[in-house]
Amino acid sequence: MSARGREFLDAWVASHLPDETGGNPIAASDLADQMMKAAGEAGIAPSELHEEVGSVFEVIFEAMARRRDG
Repeated sequence: MSARGREFLDAWVASHLPDETGGNPIAASDLADQMMKAAGEAGIAPSELHEEVGSVFEVIFEAMARRRDG
């Protein structure tokens, strides 16, 4: 993942991750779709996001689980 892609992903997750959906794969999938759309609108290619993390869905799902578990 490029530094620009990683910074975008981290900032997007920090500001868009809901408090009440921890562990919900459907919510994580929806958020991953929203994040990819926002990244595209910001001029960040999917390849910049997938190079290092592989799956944006998994990053978001794990972040949701961590937030739920405190």
